[in-house]
Amino acid sequence: MADVLVVDDDHTVREVVVSYLRAGGHRVVDVADGESALVAMRARPADLVVLDLMLPGISGLEVCRRLREATDVPVIMLTALGAETDRIMGLGLGADDYVTKPFSPRELVLRVDSVLRRAGQRADPGVAVLHDGDLVVDSAQHVATRAGQRLALTVREFELLRFLVANAGVAWSRDDLLRDVWGWTFGDQSTVTVHVRRLREKVEDDPTHPIRLVTVWGVGYRWEAA
Repeated sequence: MADVLVVDDDHTVREVVVSYLRAGGHRVVDVADGESALVAMRARPADLVVLDLMLPGISGLEVCRRLREATDVPVIMLTALGAETDRIMGLGLGADDYVTKPFSPRELVLRVDSVLRRAGQRADPGVAVLHDGDLVVDSAQHVATRAGQRLALTVREFELLRFLVANAGVAWSRDDLLRDVWGWTFGDQSTVTVHVRRLREKVEDDPTHPIRLVTVWGVGYRWEAA
Protein backbone atom coordinates (compact mmCIF):
# COMPACT_ATOMS: atom_id res chain seq x y z
CA MET A 1 0.00 0.00 0.00
CA ALA A 2 1.29 3.44 -0.92
CA ASP A 3 0.22 7.07 -0.58
CA VAL A 4 -0.66 8.44 -4.03
CA LEU A 5 -1.44 12.06 -4.91
CA VAL A 6 -3.69 12.50 -7.97
CA VAL A 7 -3.63 15.93 -9.64
CA ASP A 8 -6.19 16.63 -12.38
CA ASP A 9 -8.66 19.47 -12.93
CA ASP A 10 -11.24 17.09 -14.44
CA HIS A 11 -13.46 15.91 -11.59
CA THR A 12 -14.62 12.81 -13.49
CA VAL A 13 -11.07 11.73 -14.26
CA ARG A 14 -10.04 12.21 -10.62
CA GLU A 15 -13.05 10.26 -9.42
CA VAL A 16 -12.31 7.28 -11.69
CA VAL A 17 -8.56 7.26 -11.00
CA VAL A 18 -9.04 7.55 -7.25
CA SER A 19 -11.60 4.73 -7.28
CA TYR A 20 -9.31 2.34 -9.16
CA LEU A 21 -6.24 3.20 -7.09
CA ARG A 22 -8.13 2.66 -3.84
CA ALA A 23 -9.47 -0.63 -5.18
CA GLY A 24 -5.83 -1.51 -5.83
CA GLY A 25 -5.04 -1.00 -2.15
CA HIS A 26 -3.54 2.49 -2.20
CA ARG A 27 -4.28 5.49 -0.02
CA VAL A 28 -5.18 8.39 -2.29
CA VAL A 29 -5.45 12.17 -1.99
CA ASP A 30 -6.75 14.12 -5.00
CA VAL A 31 -6.51 17.81 -5.87
CA ALA A 32 -7.60 19.89 -8.86
CA ASP A 33 -4.72 22.31 -9.49
CA GLY A 34 -0.97 22.73 -9.29
CA GLU A 35 -0.87 25.00 -6.26
CA SER A 36 -2.95 22.52 -4.24
CA ALA A 37 -0.63 19.72 -5.35
CA LEU A 38 2.45 21.52 -4.02
CA VAL A 39 0.65 22.36 -0.76
CA ALA A 40 -0.44 18.72 -0.37
CA MET A 41 3.11 17.46 -0.95
CA ARG A 42 4.49 19.83 1.67
CA ALA A 43 1.82 18.81 4.18
CA ARG A 44 2.13 15.06 3.63
CA PRO A 45 4.60 13.83 1.00
CA ALA A 46 3.16 11.12 -1.22
CA ASP A 47 4.97 7.99 -2.38
CA LEU A 48 3.95 8.72 -5.99
CA VAL A 49 2.24 11.54 -7.90
CA VAL A 50 -0.16 11.08 -10.82
CA LEU A 51 0.05 14.47 -12.53
CA ASP A 52 -2.00 15.92 -15.37
CA LEU A 53 0.10 18.34 -17.42
CA MET A 54 -2.82 20.58 -18.44
CA LEU A 55 -3.72 22.32 -15.17
CA PRO A 56 -5.17 25.75 -14.39
CA GLY A 57 -2.77 28.19 -12.75
CA ILE A 58 0.53 26.45 -12.16
CA SER A 59 1.01 24.00 -15.03
CA GLY A 60 1.75 20.33 -14.56
CA LEU A 61 5.19 20.85 -16.08
CA GLU A 62 5.97 23.53 -13.51
CA VAL A 63 4.68 21.31 -10.70
CA CYS A 64 6.97 18.53 -11.94
CA ARG A 65 9.93 20.90 -12.04
CA ARG A 66 9.30 22.13 -8.48
CA LEU A 67 8.84 18.60 -7.18
CA ARG A 68 12.16 17.60 -8.72
CA GLU A 69 13.90 20.48 -6.95
CA ALA A 70 12.78 19.13 -3.58
CA THR A 71 12.24 15.38 -3.88
CA ASP A 72 12.79 12.26 -5.96
CA VAL A 73 9.12 11.18 -5.62
CA PRO A 74 8.07 9.15 -8.69
CA VAL A 75 5.83 11.09 -11.08
CA ILE A 76 3.49 9.60 -13.68
CA MET A 77 2.25 12.18 -16.17
CA LEU A 78 -1.19 12.25 -17.74
CA THR A 79 -0.91 13.78 -21.21
CA ALA A 80 -3.30 14.45 -24.07
CA LEU A 81 -3.18 12.20 -27.11
CA GLY A 82 -0.68 13.65 -29.57
CA ALA A 83 0.97 15.99 -27.03
CA GLU A 84 4.42 14.57 -27.74
CA THR A 85 6.23 17.84 -27.00
CA ASP A 86 4.69 18.02 -23.53
CA ARG A 87 5.58 14.38 -22.86
CA ILE A 88 9.18 14.95 -23.85
CA MET A 89 9.35 18.11 -21.73
CA GLY A 90 7.85 16.26 -18.76
CA LEU A 91 10.29 13.39 -19.09
CA GLY A 92 13.08 15.92 -19.47
CA LEU A 93 12.04 17.50 -16.17
CA GLY A 94 12.31 14.14 -14.45
CA ALA A 95 8.93 12.43 -14.73
CA ASP A 96 9.24 8.65 -14.48
CA ASP A 97 6.43 7.53 -16.74
CA TYR A 98 3.40 8.77 -18.67
CA VAL A 99 -0.07 7.63 -19.65
CA THR A 100 -1.85 9.16 -22.64
CA LYS A 101 -5.47 10.32 -22.40
CA PRO A 102 -7.88 8.74 -22.98
CA PHE A 103 -6.46 5.88 -20.95
CA SER A 104 -7.52 2.66 -19.29
CA PRO A 105 -7.73 3.12 -15.50
CA ARG A 106 -6.47 -0.46 -15.13
CA GLU A 107 -3.40 0.40 -17.22
CA LEU A 108 -2.74 3.43 -15.01
CA VAL A 109 -2.91 1.30 -11.86
CA LEU A 110 -0.49 -1.19 -13.42
CA ARG A 111 1.89 1.67 -14.26
CA VAL A 112 1.61 3.00 -10.70
CA ASP A 113 2.35 -0.43 -9.25
CA SER A 114 5.28 -0.91 -11.64
CA VAL A 115 6.90 2.41 -10.73
CA LEU A 116 6.35 1.86 -7.01
CA ARG A 117 7.78 -1.65 -7.23
CA ARG A 118 10.91 -0.38 -8.95
CA ALA A 119 11.22 2.48 -6.47
CA GLY A 120 11.15 0.00 -3.61
CA GLN A 121 13.26 -2.75 -5.13
CA ARG A 122 16.22 -4.05 -3.13
CA ALA A 123 18.77 -6.31 -4.70
CA ASP A 124 20.34 -9.41 -3.16
CA PRO A 125 23.30 -8.49 -0.89
CA GLY A 126 25.79 -10.30 -3.13
CA VAL A 127 25.01 -8.08 -6.13
CA ALA A 128 23.78 -4.97 -4.37
CA VAL A 129 26.71 -2.68 -5.17
CA LEU A 130 28.15 -2.10 -8.62
CA HIS A 131 31.48 -0.29 -9.12
CA ASP A 132 32.74 1.29 -12.32
CA GLY A 133 35.65 3.68 -11.94
CA ASP A 134 34.51 6.58 -9.76
CA LEU A 135 30.87 5.46 -10.10
CA VAL A 136 29.15 3.40 -7.40
CA VAL A 137 25.60 2.10 -7.83
CA ASP A 138 24.15 0.85 -4.56
CA SER A 139 20.95 -1.07 -5.27
CA ALA A 140 20.19 -1.78 -1.62
CA GLN A 141 20.20 1.92 -0.76
CA HIS A 142 18.90 2.95 -4.20
CA VAL A 143 21.72 5.50 -4.39
CA ALA A 144 24.37 6.20 -7.01
CA THR A 145 27.48 8.29 -6.38
CA ARG A 146 30.18 9.63 -8.64
CA ALA A 147 33.54 10.62 -7.15
CA GLY A 148 31.85 10.42 -3.76
CA GLN A 149 29.05 12.81 -4.71
CA ARG A 150 25.47 11.55 -4.70
CA LEU A 151 23.72 11.75 -8.06
CA ALA A 152 20.23 13.25 -8.14
CA LEU A 153 18.44 10.50 -10.06
CA THR A 154 14.78 9.75 -10.56
CA VAL A 155 13.57 6.18 -10.07
CA ARG A 156 13.74 5.45 -13.81
CA GLU A 157 17.15 7.09 -14.20
CA PHE A 158 18.52 4.97 -11.39
CA GLU A 159 17.03 1.79 -12.85
CA LEU A 160 18.43 2.64 -16.28
CA LEU A 161 21.88 3.33 -14.85
CA ARG A 162 21.88 0.15 -12.77
CA PHE A 163 20.80 -1.97 -15.75
CA LEU A 164 23.41 -0.51 -18.09
CA VAL A 165 26.29 -0.72 -15.60
CA ALA A 166 25.35 -4.30 -14.70
CA ASN A 167 25.44 -5.15 -18.42
CA ALA A 168 28.46 -3.08 -19.46
CA GLY A 169 29.71 -3.72 -22.98
CA VAL A 170 26.34 -4.92 -24.30
CA ALA A 171 24.46 -2.85 -26.89
CA TRP A 172 20.75 -2.42 -26.14
CA SER A 173 18.06 -1.13 -28.48
CA ARG A 174 15.43 1.30 -27.23
CA ASP A 175 12.86 -1.50 -27.41
CA ASP A 176 15.15 -3.69 -25.28
CA LEU A 177 15.41 -0.96 -22.65
CA LEU A 178 11.68 -0.28 -22.66
CA ARG A 179 11.12 -3.99 -21.99
CA ASP A 180 13.87 -4.64 -19.44
CA VAL A 181 13.98 -1.33 -17.55
CA TRP A 182 10.47 0.05 -17.94
CA GLY A 183 8.72 -3.31 -18.13
CA TRP A 184 6.78 -2.22 -21.22
CA THR A 185 6.06 -4.52 -24.13
CA PHE A 186 5.36 -1.44 -26.26
CA GLY A 187 5.77 2.31 -25.86
CA ASP A 188 7.21 5.56 -27.15
CA GLN A 189 10.95 5.17 -27.74
CA SER A 190 11.45 8.90 -27.06
CA THR A 191 11.00 7.97 -23.40
CA VAL A 192 14.32 6.13 -23.53
CA THR A 193 16.00 8.88 -25.54
CA VAL A 194 15.07 11.54 -23.00
CA HIS A 195 16.19 9.44 -20.03
CA VAL A 196 19.50 8.67 -21.69
CA ARG A 197 20.07 12.37 -22.30
CA ARG A 198 19.29 13.22 -18.68
CA LEU A 199 21.50 10.42 -17.40
CA ARG A 200 24.41 11.59 -19.53
CA GLU A 201 24.12 15.04 -17.95
CA LYS A 202 24.78 13.40 -14.59
CA VAL A 203 27.45 10.80 -15.35
CA GLU A 204 29.47 12.32 -18.20
CA ASP A 205 32.11 15.05 -17.98
CA ASP A 206 30.91 16.28 -21.37
CA PRO A 207 27.38 15.04 -22.13
CA THR A 208 27.70 16.19 -25.75
CA HIS A 209 30.64 13.80 -26.22
CA PRO A 210 29.76 10.82 -24.03
CA ILE A 211 32.39 8.18 -23.29
CA ARG A 212 30.45 6.10 -20.75
CA LEU A 213 26.88 5.95 -22.04
CA VAL A 214 27.60 5.79 -25.76
CA THR A 215 25.34 5.61 -28.78
CA VAL A 216 25.65 2.52 -30.97
CA TRP A 217 24.45 3.79 -34.32
CA GLY A 218 21.69 1.68 -35.81
CA VAL A 219 21.24 -0.23 -32.54
CA GLY A 220 20.80 1.89 -29.43
CA TYR A 221 23.08 2.42 -26.42
CA ARG A 222 25.94 0.73 -24.59
CA TRP A 223 27.66 1.34 -21.26
CA GLU A 224 31.47 1.46 -21.56
CA ALA A 225 33.18 0.23 -18.39
CA ALA A 226 35.95 2.46 -17.04
